[in-house]
This record gives sequence, C-alpha cells and structure tokens, in this order.
Amino acid sequence: MEVTVETAKQLGLTEEEFNQIKDILGRTPNFTELSMYSVMWSEHCSYKNSIALLKTLPREGGKLLVKAGEENAGLVDIGDGWACVFKIESHNHPSAIEPFQGAATGVGGIHRDIFTMGARPIASLNSLRFGKPEDTKTQHLIRGIVHGIGYYGNCFGVPTIGGEVYFDACYSTNPLVNAMSVGIVRVGKTVSATSYGEGNPVFIVGSDTGKDGIGGASFASANIDEDSAQDLPAVQVGDPFQEKKLLEACMEIVETSALIGMQDMGAAGITCSCSEMSAKGEHGMRIDLGKVPTRQPGMKAWEMLLSESQERMLIVVKKGREQEVLKVFEKWDLNCVQIGEVTGEQRLKYYLDGKLEADVPAESLVLGGGAPVYHRETKVPAYFEKIKQVDADKIQVPKDLKTIAEKIISQPDIASKRWIYTQYDSMVGTGNAGYNALSDAQIALVKGTKKALLMTTDCNGRYVQANPYKGTMIAVAEAARNIVCSGGQPLAITNCLNFGNPYNPEVYYQFSEAIKGMGDACRRFDTPVTGGNVSFYNQSPDGPVFPTPVIGMVGLLDNLNLHTTLGFRQAGDNIYLIGQSRNDINCSTYLYKILGEKYSPAPHFDLEEEFSLQKMISILIQAGILQSAHDISDGGLFTTLLESAMVNEVGFNIQANKDIRKDAFLFGEAQSRVVVSVREGDCAEFERLLGGMVYERLGEVVEENIIIDNENWGNIVDWKEKYDTVLENLMEKEEVVS
Repeated sequence: MEVTVETAKQLGLTEEEFNQIKDILGRTPNFTELSMYSVMWSEHCSYKNSIALLKTLPREGGKLLVKAGEENAGLVDIGDGWACVFKIESHNHPSAIEPFQGAATGVGGIHRDIFTMGARPIASLNSLRFGKPEDTKTQHLIRGIVHGIGYYGNCFGVPTIGGEVYFDACYSTNPLVNAMSVGIVRVGKTVSATSYGEGNPVFIVGSDTGKDGIGGASFASANIDEDSAQDLPAVQVGDPFQEKKLLEACMEIVETSALIGMQDMGAAGITCSCSEMSAKGEHGMRIDLGKVPTRQPGMKAWEMLLSESQERMLIVVKKGREQEVLKVFEKWDLNCVQIGEVTGEQRLKYYLDGKLEADVPAESLVLGGGAPVYHRETKVPAYFEKIKQVDADKIQVPKDLKTIAEKIISQPDIASKRWIYTQYDSMVGTGNAGYNALSDAQIALVKGTKKALLMTTDCNGRYVQANPYKGTMIAVAEAARNIVCSGGQPLAITNCLNFGNPYNPEVYYQFSEAIKGMGDACRRFDTPVTGGNVSFYNQSPDGPVFPTPVIGMVGLLDNLNLHTTLGFRQAGDNIYLIGQSRNDINCSTYLYKILGEKYSPAPHFDLEEEFSLQKMISILIQAGILQSAHDISDGGLFTTLLESAMVNEVGFNIQANKDIRKDAFLFGEAQSRVVVSVREGDCAEFERLLGGMVYERLGEVVEENIIIDNENWGNIVDWKEKYDTVLENLMEKEEVVS
C-alpha cells in the first residue's frame, strides 16, 4: 500500500514527524516501518511531551545503584549485599474499556519489569481512582478492576499488601489504575535490558504472539470517548499461571550467567524490546518473524511487531550457551525460540518468508535517540480565579459536629476499603507474615536478613488540582511521612503521572508545576526519582481528570523491633499531636464533600516544617518511646484518631484546642502533623526529646467511648461498624451495566 502523510496521521503521527521519519530513512517508510514509529513515538513509549521536564527531577544520589531510566525499574541499595527493585505504571485506558483484563495485565506487566532485571517480586501495591461509587457504571468498573488485580496477583503468587482508592466524578469515564511492584535482588546479580556481541542469538520466550493488544501503546496516547469500546483489540489478555512459569524460568537462567540481556515485551511488543535493547547496546538485530510462535495463522509482519500479547520476553544469549537456556525453558514448558541474532550494524532488519519487511536504525525509534522531544505551551488554569474567591474563614462552624464526623467517615474516600482488599491475597509468599499489624506504610520482610522494606502509594488529586506545585510536594511528603511514622527511612520514589491532554495549555501547566513540586520535595527528602510512567490523555468529554501524580515510595526498616504501628495500645496512654494545629479547612474532605465547596486553596504545607517533623518522629521512634504513630491526612484529626482507636477497639478522650475553630481542629487537613500515643511513665522524657517542636497533649486512650470536650460521641464498636461497611453496602447492589 502507498504510505502518505494521511496514513501517518491515521496512525497518530503528525506531518512533521512523518517528514522526520523520511529524513531518518532517506526514503518514504513502508506501512510496517511507519507502524513501528507510530507506537515507539507515541507518548506512552517516547514521553515526547514530558521527557524534557522529567529530566529536571533528581535522578541520582541517595542509595540509587542506577540512574533513572537506565533500566526497566529503579534499583536502590538496602545493605548487606541486597538491593530493591521497584516501579509503578498505569493501565488506565485498557481498564476503562475492559476493566478485568485491563487491570490484570497492568499487574502482570509491572511484575515483568521487576523480574526482567533478575529480581524476584515480593510485594504489589496499587493506586485506584473511580467516579461516583453509587453509579452503576462506576460499580461495574470497580468490580472488574478489583477482580482483575486480585486474580492476577493471587494466581501469580505475589501479595498485594497496600494501596489507595479515591472517588470523584472527574474519574467517571476514565478510571486510573496504577500498579506497583517491589522486588529484591542480590547486588551484582541484576540483568540489563541490553544487546551486544555480533552473532549472539536472540530468543523470544514465553507465550505465543497473538493479535491482542495491537496498537496498545498508541491507544494509551488517545482520549477516551464513547467510541473507545471499538478499541477492545488494543486491550491485552493475561495469563498469570504462564507468567509464574516465566518468572521461575527467568530466575533460573539468570543463575546460568548465559544471558547478555533481557527485556520484557510490554508496550509496543517486539518492536520496543528489540529497539531498546539494540540502542542501549549500540548494536543491531536481524529478526526472522516467521520463527515467532503465533496464536493465529497468517499474521502480518506489522501485527507481530506491534502485538502486546502478554507473558513474553526477549533475551539475548551468549553464543554457544544456547542449550543451557533451551533446557531451562523446556523444563518449564515454555516457548524458547531463536528468532534472530545480534548484528554489528546499529539497524533492525525484520524478515518474513524471506522478504525484508522493515529496515530502520534502532536508535531512531527510542527515547533519548531519534524520538521527538516537545516543549508544550502552558497557561494558568482559568479555574484558579474561582479558588481565589473562596474564603473558608467566612464559613460558619456547624453546631452538630458529631453528625459531620459521621458523614466524613462514611465517605468512600475515607471509609474502610475492606470490600476491595479482602479480594487480594496479602499473605501469599509469607513476606509480611507476622508483621501485618497496621502501620502508615506497608511492610515486607527481606528474607535471610533482619530488615524489611516499607512501601506506600500516595496522592490526593484534589490538592494537586488546587495547587499543582504544592499538591505534588504534599504527595511526596505524605509518602515519606508514612514511611517515617512506620519506623523506616525513605529511600527513593517511582511515579505514575496521570494527567489530561498535554496539548491543552492548562493541563500542561498543571504537569509542569507538578514536576517542579516533585523535584523540590524529593531533593529535600533525599528520595531521588528512579523512574515510572507518564499517562496523558486521561479525560472525558467533560474535561480532564484531577492531575494525579501518584508517588510510590520505598523505605528501609533496618531493625524490625522499630516497626511502629498506628493503633492505640491500651487505656491510660497519653495522646499527643506533634505539629501545628491551624484554622485551615481548605481542600479538606469536610469542605469539598460535606459542605460542597468545590474550589478552595490547597491545605497548609511548608517543606521545612515537614522535614523537621519527620526528623523528630524518627528520633522518637529510635528512642523507643512511642506506642503508636499515625499521620494526619484525608479526613483530618478525627479520622486519624478513629483509625488509631479502631485497631484494638479502644476509645479516646480529648480536648479541642480553644484557639482553633472546632471544625478546622477536627476535620482540617493542614499538613505536617502526626498523632502519637505514649505511656504515662514516658511522657516526661517524650516532652524533653521534643525540645522546641510544636506539640499539644490532646488527652488519653480510654476503654471504649469517644469523648470530645466532655461530650460522649458513642462506642468505638459502633463507629467501626459505620466505617467498615460503607463500601460493601454500596457494592452489594445487584450489578447493572449502564
């Protein structure tokens, strides 16, 4: 077929990009070659609209063993010869169209990023955003996505140990499904996604290649609308049992030292793995597509090159060591077929039935090579004017604050996500067995050592919408605070940047400010950015989703005895608030969802104040003086106290700060505050250690009731019942797909 600029546009390329491809090749590309460029130069693979800003983030330092972007996932030193490999990625668009497979393959893909580096995944987390939970369409998406995550993780055998879930109308058409995987590996045992050594054989291993997922990378770089259901073939189909076998086979061949490099086939399939490995190793490949095991007969070259069929890897093996590798994959009953070899020239040549189907320079396809880089226009969002007009201080304090509290803890954002997490196997693999007491961050043991990893995912998109710079700093700070409150040291982050259309100047303003905020916060906490994922085009005909830069953070717990939980222990313990109480209800669940004020500034946040708070919490935990620690975030102080009390079904008796309006004191979400409990006999030493830090004694843990300013708000068991059953009461309705 004749390839024209119209063909390029149909594949998602611009006229300028089409001309750039012709300049690279010195001729007009054929359809197969143009298809390859269309997926590799899509936003999903090339980050063409974001890479310039991403490069401003702190990408080295701390305990990083590789710079950001050098490998499939981040690699940090955790001591004693061990390293942690971790990454978070999105699968938003596929999950919007086919929620079960979209979410399941998102989990499978992120785990492959971990074991392709030679690491064994030990834990999984997720960050989810849905529309209004009472809507039947939203409930259909929730059921499918949660089932997909649980099915794949449970069958694959890696525990899902944590995450976060938010609900807002802006996510109704375009839910966000971000999956994070964490693994461990011996330092020096990692495998690189590279290819070199002329004559070294190239193998495709794992599942057959089919027509599912063709064009998935391009699909992820488009808006979701009512016609998107027609793109169902762009959604991949996963098989967790096949991936489990693939994991074990890959772990086994790593030990043989026969590997040159290994790369999973995620977005853009064979095209991506061949081009990225070749570009990194400054070599080329000659590939015979006729040798690729396929599920359907008669597949065309471009279909094989663009297929995103799951559970496949590309490996390059040292010449002469082929039989060792073949035996391993034969043992695991998996395909292991040589489809080509490494060449000295830095070009990719693909043949089918003896015909040369594509001939392109490897580097021209990839990020950092020939892929285009753009700087988009920014414009301050018009809705900022509405935010400036809001003065929360003019809102009268309601008289019945108990009823307000009941409404807040009954918000699906705040209430228990028990209906979701009970569908996940959180104990398979026993990596967190015996250490599943609730803490602000999730914990997984590093077997064979006396240490553990702490991990968390965090982002309040409402804060970022109100102030992209400050809101993103808060996301980083809360992630670090969760790890510090659990007794650990924050190490590094991975990010999943979910935004609307980058060609919208207001969206790109949000993105650019979020990157600045992330960079400033990460530099202060010494938590470099190891990599992650940019997901643009998250919007509906009504507009973009809240800017949602999800932060996945990993920390180290060197001494398991210092693992600090969030639950109050026993009656008689003193309850303290460390940090400054403020007359601030801005952007809170209380203001946004109970009072209905959709526009307000982000809550108070000061980076240095936050840094000082976290240092102090670490000192107190190291001193062994805290019975519990729980940071104040969504829902404010009351929600924090309730969550700490519910763990052991004890109550609390506190006095409100008379200098602060009572609704702000109980429900405000000003940052940099932590609630701790301390034994009576340790209070004097506790207060001495605090020194000049701002704090206040709130009251004490009591047997069973919640008492505020001498008013009895009822029994903790009744509050716990309300909190636990909100989501399941919503989801118990019979499913009707709208």
